[in-house]
Amino acid sequence: MTAATVAARYARWDGVGQPITVVKTSTTTDPGPGRVLVAIDLATVCGSDLHTVHGRRSAPHPGILGHEQVGHVTAIGSGAQPRYFGGAQVNIGDRVVWSVTASCGRCRNCARGIEQKCSHLKKYGHEALDNGWPLNGGFASHCVLVPGTTIAPVPDSVPDAVAAPASCATATVAAVLDAAALNRSSEGTRVLITGAGMLGVTAAAMANALGARVTVCDPDPARREVAAGFGADLVVADALEVPPVDVALELSGSSLAVQACIARLDVGGRAVLAGTVAASRDVSIDPEHLVRRLITVTGVHNYRPVHLHTAVEFLVANQHRYPFASLVAAPAGLDHLDATLRSAPHSSFLRQSLCPTA
Repeated sequence: MTAATVAARYARWDGVGQPITVVKTSTTTDPGPGRVLVAIDLATVCGSDLHTVHGRRSAPHPGILGHEQVGHVTAIGSGAQPRYFGGAQVNIGDRVVWSVTASCGRCRNCARGIEQKCSHLKKYGHEALDNGWPLNGGFASHCVLVPGTTIAPVPDSVPDAVAAPASCATATVAAVLDAAALNRSSEGTRVLITGAGMLGVTAAAMANALGARVTVCDPDPARREVAAGFGADLVVADALEVPPVDVALELSGSSLAVQACIARLDVGGRAVLAGTVAASRDVSIDPEHLVRRLITVTGVHNYRPVHLHTAVEFLVANQHRYPFASLVAAPAGLDHLDATLRSAPHSSFLRQSLCPTA
C-alpha cells in the first residue's frame, strides 16, 4: 500500500525566554520499520515541562516538549509488529498511552532490568528536533513511537484527562510503590508521603487502594485538602507531627522533606526518594541511624515497562473511586500553549492540558 501524507502540527520550544511557535508540517502513514504513528487526543503539562520552560532544568532545543498524552494509533510501520507489554498486537485504531522512555533492550543496563537507564535512552519531550525522528514530543498533533517504547492500551471508559498522566505521573508512582515494596499484602502499612502535587496525591490513592494507612504532608492547605480526597487518612503541614512510619515516599523535591522522611522511619523502614530531579542542597544523614534501625533508602527515576501497565490497570479499576479528572484543567488549543506554560504556577497540583486539534 502506498504511504499517504498526513498534515501535522507541533509546538516548537526554542529555549528559555523564547516564544513557543506552532509549526505546520506533515508526516506519513509509513512511519518507518517498527514505528507507530499516534494522533494525540489530549496532552497534560508535567511539572518537568514547567521546569524546562522557566529554566530550572536544561533541555535541548529547538524541541517538542510534552510526555504525558493519550491518543489513537493511525499508522504502523513495516517490519516486526509492535506489541503491548502483555504480548498482544498493537493495531490501527487502538487508544493508547506510551512510556516516557524508549530503550534499546540490549545494553548492560537493559540486561540488568533497569531499562529506564538504558545507555542509548531516548525520551519523549526531552529530545532535540531531529529529521530522523521529527515528531518526538507530546505537544503536537501526532507523535512517532520508536522501537523500545512501551505502549499500553487504554479502554474508552477512562477519560482522556485521567489517561494522559499515566505516561509519567501514574507510572512513576507505580515504580515508587514497587521500590517501597508496597503491594497487595501491605494492608495496615504506615505510609508517609511528603508533597501533595500530582505525584503525591496519586501515591496516596495507590497506597490507600492497597490498604495502607496514609499520611500526606504538605505546607499548602489547598494541597492538603485535595490529598484528603485521594485516600489520605491524615494530612499535616509538618512532618514532625507524624508518628513513626514503615514507608516514607518523598515526592516534593525538598531537602528538608528528605531528612524528615528518613527521620520518621520506624525500625526496618524504607524511604523512597523520587521528588529530587534537580540539584538541591546537601542532606545530613547519620549513618548509625541507618545501620542500627535497619533503614533502607533508595531512589527512583523514570520507570520500567511493567509500571506503565500497572498504572493503566490502576486507573481503569479506580477512576471512579478517586477524582483524578478533577486534577486536570479544561484543555486549551495548541495555539495557546505558550501562554498556558508561562502562566501555569509550578506550585499548583492542577495539571494544565491541551487538545492539539482545538
